[in-house]
Amino acid sequence: MAGAFCRPERIEDCRLIINVRTAKLEDAVGVATVHIASWRETYYGIVPDDFLNELSLERRTAQWTNSLSNLDDEYHRAFVAELDGQIVGFANYGFVRESDPLHQGELFAIYVLQSVHKRGVGGMLVSAIAQGLLDLGVSSMLVWVLRENPARGFYERLGGRYLREKMIEIGGRELPEIAYGWQDIKILQRG
Repeated sequence: MAGAFCRPERIEDCRLIINVRTAKLEDAVGVATVHIASWRETYYGIVPDDFLNELSLERRTAQWTNSLSNLDDEYHRAFVAELDGQIVGFANYGFVRESDPLHQGELFAIYVLQSVHKRGVGGMLVSAIAQGLLDLGVSSMLVWVLRENPARGFYERLGGRYLREKMIEIGGRELPEIAYGWQDIKILQRG
């Protein structure tokens, strides 16, 4: 699935082509790199700085290698977004991890490098996730987002409805997390 992101106010973007495809085992380093960079770009001042500073490319690559190579790993379903052959974003999904009466699917994670924010990459990844869930026979989805995440409005703009909050622990700190949900993920598909 490829798409150009072209905004009339930024004609230079019209030359950029993003390719969204299923993640492969060989993508583990690229996904880990984006994962760490996105956490650091987004979460300084939200999660403990020590936690972010200690993120390890080697450990994260090993985690992604395991997930992408093991069909029994709940996180193995993933898409990557590429720009000029370089991974600039990724998302993964599957069946909802915590019992929910209205949502069967979950967007586990979506991270896009800040350098390509506001260019449609996130929307393309969410669209791919929606199709992936529909292919699994799942028509609804939720996502958990740190309440202080500055990109939280992205889910609201996509029509996500506030569901509930819970506390999670990251780096020794309790942080509030919000769930957004979609009863019908067909609205997230792009033509």
